[in-house]
Amino acid sequence: MTGDRRPGRPRSETAHRAILAAALDELKERGYAALTVEGIAARAGVGKQTIYRWWPSKADVVLDALLDVTEQRITVPDEGSLPADLLGFLGETFRQRGQRPVLVGLMAQALLDPVFATAFKERFLFRRRAVLRQILDRATARGEVAPELDPELLIDVVYGVLWYRLLLDHAPLDDEAGRRLADLVVRAVR
Repeated sequence: MTGDRRPGRPRSETAHRAILAAALDELKERGYAALTVEGIAARAGVGKQTIYRWWPSKADVVLDALLDVTEQRITVPDEGSLPADLLGFLGETFRQRGQRPVLVGLMAQALLDPVFATAFKERFLFRRRAVLRQILDRATARGEVAPELDPELLIDVVYGVLWYRLLLDHAPLDDEAGRRLADLVVRAVR
């Protein structure tokens, strides 16, 4: 066999999109624990074998759906200053709080399944960290960040707030929280 084509039937982009949308809809209606591949397949109008051909588990389907939403909705701002970039990034990130069931479900799955945990870290968590690192690196190049600052610790602080509030739901993830966190980070880097 020549070329990059994999054996078997080629993936239908229409079915692929329908499955991702169905996974998110099912998740919002039923929650992660009640989410099933059968339910996703029925809502998407495909056979469950189609889903299993492309994804090994419901968590993998949901992860791809989350990645799709994240790439569409959260941009990497470049406003020319750390305060503006952080405010833009955190504002867009916190506006996705409607994705709480998705994120909490995937985090729970990652805690229970080491194989999925690796995929979740590499495909989602590390990518989100890289975006924030890019913002901090640009700010460092502009002289806005003290060169001795540990960017990884700062990234942990930012995502620590996000995940703590997502998982415990004890305080809002809203524009005000984004502004306050951006202000905290800016003060910490100087």
